[in-house]
Amino acid sequence: MAELGALNSLLRSSSIEDHEEALRLADAAIKSSRSGADDQTLTAHHTKIVSLLKLDRFDDALRAIAAAGTRLEDQCLLEKAYALYKTGQLSDAESVLKKAQPARGVRHVAAQVAYRAEKFGDAASIYRELLNAADEGMLGEENDLRINLLAADAQLEWSGDGHLVPANEKQPGREEMEAFETAYNAACGCLARGDFAKAAMLLKRSRDLCEASEDLGDEEKKAELVPIIVQQAYVSTKLGKLEEAAALQNAIVLDEISDAATKAVAQNNSLVLQPQRNPFITQKLVQAVPKIAGNDRLFDYQSTVLRRNKYIIELQCQKFPGVKKTTGHIIAGESSSPVSTDKAALGVIHAAAKAELKTGKEALRSILPMLDSRPDDVGLLLTIIQLYIQTEQPGKALALLEAFFKRLEAATTPDRADVRFAPGLVALAVSLYRLQGRHTAIRAELAKAAAHWETSSSTTTSSRSDSLLREAGVALLHSSNPSDLSVSGAAFERLAAASPDDRAARAGLVASFAVSDPAKASPHVDALSPVEKLVSGIDVAALLERGVASLPVPPAAAGKKRSAPDDQDSSAKKAKTEAEPRKRRGKLPKDFDPSKKPDPERWLPLRDRSTYRPKGKKGKKRAAEATQGGPVKEEETLELVGGAGAVKVEKAGGGGGAGGKKKKKGKK
Repeated sequence: MAELGALNSLLRSSSIEDHEEALRLADAAIKSSRSGADDQTLTAHHTKIVSLLKLDRFDDALRAIAAAGTRLEDQCLLEKAYALYKTGQLSDAESVLKKAQPARGVRHVAAQVAYRAEKFGDAASIYRELLNAADEGMLGEENDLRINLLAADAQLEWSGDGHLVPANEKQPGREEMEAFETAYNAACGCLARGDFAKAAMLLKRSRDLCEASEDLGDEEKKAELVPIIVQQAYVSTKLGKLEEAAALQNAIVLDEISDAATKAVAQNNSLVLQPQRNPFITQKLVQAVPKIAGNDRLFDYQSTVLRRNKYIIELQCQKFPGVKKTTGHIIAGESSSPVSTDKAALGVIHAAAKAELKTGKEALRSILPMLDSRPDDVGLLLTIIQLYIQTEQPGKALALLEAFFKRLEAATTPDRADVRFAPGLVALAVSLYRLQGRHTAIRAELAKAAAHWETSSSTTTSSRSDSLLREAGVALLHSSNPSDLSVSGAAFERLAAASPDDRAARAGLVASFAVSDPAKASPHVDALSPVEKLVSGIDVAALLERGVASLPVPPAAAGKKRSAPDDQDSSAKKAKTEAEPRKRRGKLPKDFDPSKKPDPERWLPLRDRSTYRPKGKKGKKRAAEATQGGPVKEEETLELVGGAGAVKVEKAGGGGGAGGKKKKKGKK
């Protein structure tokens, strides 16, 4: 026991940097112990577990905790949760953390578990609390917390929950420009929001800081630069700089990437940026990418993109039956909302496989029957609508979309109502209405969508509803209906409450309630620029002199009927017509020669002209009969029986000459 006490005393008092040495001493102390439950033995076990964690032997640490008994397990809840987190057993790690005391170390691990489990809102909340309660004596912790908080904010943006990120954390400050980690995470947040120009600037800053760092060795710099360069290539692609993106991608050596997730993303990007190649070769390269498991696996939004790319390559290889079967099983077993991005994309891929990549009316004949069995498949619906638009049948496209809306409105579940007023579908309906010039229908659709999101408590698509509320508010401001203005004001009121610095929302709120409810508009008037300031540089007289410019009316919006003329113009035209009859301009033949005298008989029919000479025996006979000086036929008028009228007939010849007698037949 004396030897065990000496070893435990050594472990408590020393600061051994070699974790292998600490593990060896702990094993020696455990072997020399006669009892496995005393304090000295528990200290040796605890030291062994910490050493295994330091050596990244997480499975061995979990086995050591299980072998040491329940007393040590209760004492090592933090270590067990961390080992479970590193091995990808996130649900078990969450259960262990619930039993532990809410110490600072436990909250750090809880934030890491929430981040890896894609509960980014919880992770960001914990990091924000830790950052606000950071002790001055904890050197370096504040910088690490800021790095992790920026990463959680970026993931919230990628997952579509950007509304959970405070406005002051969305815009990178000076502090984010001081370290390459913070600059990189801030750039990822800009990428998720679509601000590629700012993201490119932050990534360049991050790369420069990483290359100039004196705290990192050459190998560490290479490892840290890989994700930065991968993101730079992505930004260049989105900005249309394909040659620059290809050069950045070629600078990455895939075999030297140690992180499995980063390597998978880099391989996918290299296939996209390379020139067109044989799709069968591309499919072979995709299949060669190793599957990622455990704690290094991709996030859901990353894995879904890679899965879609895989199906698209198989479609290019004309493997239609396989793609149709696989995507059909996934769609049938998917329990998520029918408007989810992944399910909608799978619906499009399934339709493409069914139509065998055909387009136009031939594709419509193939996939239209599928809508009867899958009426709620948004991907299939959008594919058919797109084909209708391509074949110049917008009326059928709109009718199909309106029928889909009616089915969703008939349902009573809240999630289907959220699908009905999803911003993307509402935008599609507005576009189709605009093609037909139906502005009243546009305002009605936007009013219903805005009213739904005003009263909805769902948070699934609330991050995307802000843009819809803004567009609905702007469109409804053009209406003279008080109910439309009320809905517009409610939309701007919500936007102003969510972002008090949004001057556009406050201006819309004032415009909505200025007449109907001045009390709601007055608190926001002072925040807007005065009218005198806005028009201070405008020359009103010059504008009046130049006149008012009018926009051209779209052909689709123009009516078929002519507008009624003004009364003044109509009366003037009528008086002019009565005073001066309208003269039509005469038409002349193409070969008209003013020097020649026209034929006076040109108005008579051809047969009545003096120059007419009929052809043939019958024609000559008729001409002889009509010649001047010839015999005149005698005619008489006979009255018809019953007063039915009269007709002229040729008068029979008189006299008893031989010509009027019949010859008798003689005998031969």
